[in-house]
Amino acid sequence: MRAQPSASHFIDGDFVEDTQGEVIEVIHPADETVIARVHAATPAILERAVASAQRAQADWAARRPVERARVLARAAATLRERNRAMSELETLDTGKPLQETLVADAESGAEALEFFAGLAPTVTGETIPLGGDFAYTLREPLGVCAGIGAWNYPTQIACWKAAPALAMGNAMVFKPSELTPLCTLEVARILTEAGLPAGLFNVVQGAGAVGDALVRDERVAKVSLTGSVPTGRKVYAAAAEGIRHVTMELGGKSPLIVFDDASLEDAVSGAMLGNFYSAGQVCTNGTRVFVQRALRERFLERLAARSVAIRLGDPMDEATQMGPLISARQHETVMRYIEDGRAAGARLVTGGTAPDGPGYFVAPTVFADVSDDMTIAREEIFGPVMCVLDFEDEDEVIARANASEFGLAAGVFTNDLTRAHRVVSRLQAGTCWINSYNLTPLEMPFGGVKLSGVGRENGRAAIEHYSQVKSVHVGMGPVEAPY
Repeated sequence: MRAQPSASHFIDGDFVEDTQGEVIEVIHPADETVIARVHAATPAILERAVASAQRAQADWAARRPVERARVLARAAATLRERNRAMSELETLDTGKPLQETLVADAESGAEALEFFAGLAPTVTGETIPLGGDFAYTLREPLGVCAGIGAWNYPTQIACWKAAPALAMGNAMVFKPSELTPLCTLEVARILTEAGLPAGLFNVVQGAGAVGDALVRDERVAKVSLTGSVPTGRKVYAAAAEGIRHVTMELGGKSPLIVFDDASLEDAVSGAMLGNFYSAGQVCTNGTRVFVQRALRERFLERLAARSVAIRLGDPMDEATQMGPLISARQHETVMRYIEDGRAAGARLVTGGTAPDGPGYFVAPTVFADVSDDMTIAREEIFGPVMCVLDFEDEDEVIARANASEFGLAAGVFTNDLTRAHRVVSRLQAGTCWINSYNLTPLEMPFGGVKLSGVGRENGRAAIEHYSQVKSVHVGMGPVEAPY
């Protein structure tokens, strides 16, 4: 096995094993070999993790914010120093090409730690004059936070959740996806080496049952989930029983609108980034590409030429541009959607095949002549499948773009910036791009509306979701009473 960790879990500052838990085999998606085995968390493991987090949190919260910031900054530096090793592990874990992971995963995690390290000392309350009296506010941590990650960006997601939580004085128990359990253990190791006190960032392995037990634990004050809408419904309901704070970043079927005055090359680049990066396994992907009719044929011609040139292959080869899907199950799901598209009458422009040999590969796929009512235009596929729809005017495309239960992201390509801002203001999406796509700098809040989630990650907005406001009224005169 090529990536066997020291132990399955990380609790109270050290690696911990409990072989009583169910065995989880970690499959490398490119060749279908078992690269590691871990054990799911037992009730005893979960108890140790939550108890250690609760025990460590109060002292951490009492520290000066700048002390907490120093730890996060050291962790960011170490994560960057180990970028190569972390990227190779991420590639083994997820199947994403090393070409991507070297620039997008550990690096994004380091940016999160760095950003919130800088932000932590600046978070203050306010004073409120009330005549003779006055009031002031404090922003306090929530306590123990539960993080539940997805399998497409395990390192990034762990850091996106841990960084603001720890910066604000919380502790976190993090459960990565059972499909990608390896990288988060290394994040825990790095945080501990950077000086994070034991118990403040714990990692437990397992599937839905472990996540459910974590969400329902009465000591958990906040739940942060990245996952699917069905999982989000379950987590939201379970968290509601304890009136817990919740942040959820869920799925999407995001529109990308290309007007006929847009730069053709830029629009094609944006559409490809919004559909084929990470083999299409990105929640914000603009999988409904609306192209104005005057540009449609030129757009499709250029898109097809560039798509067939994408190099699939061994993700450990830095020349590879697209890797496999995460699992056999996901591969079957994507291929079924492709068949649905064909059966519904969509025109297959390119792709639609699964290369021979081992690995869960799917060729970059583009459908044209797609109508809004087709399944491939309504449901999240989470694979390299692009649906191209045409439109005539602005009002029409906005109405169609918004006709979805999702609202995670949206994009607009046009050289008319007045129109770009006007269209974005009417799109029902939490994260939008103008003449770009899928860029998520840490400075910018990230999240969705409608069924795509609640709350925000990143930016200063994340602080509001990992802390709570306490208001204090200060009386400066005698207390008057009517009795």
